[in-house]
Amino acid sequence: MSGQGSAGNVIAALASFFIPGLGQLLQGRLIKAAIQFVLAGVLWIFLMGWIIHLWSILDAAMFKA
Repeated sequence: MSGQGSAGNVIAALASFFIPGLGQLLQGRLIKAAIQFVLAGVLWIFLMGWIIHLWSILDAAMFKA
């Protein structure tokens, strides 16, 4: 059983570091991945995308299957 801190979550968090939502996509959470990707893209226009970017990384790292 994989949980918070598992190797899969670490990889997902690293993926989300580079592209918001990518970690959630790797975890099979398509809707959350799309929401985070779109929100980060929209908010980066206003220089606020780092908020969603950090949320994406933390969410991927703390996911419990």
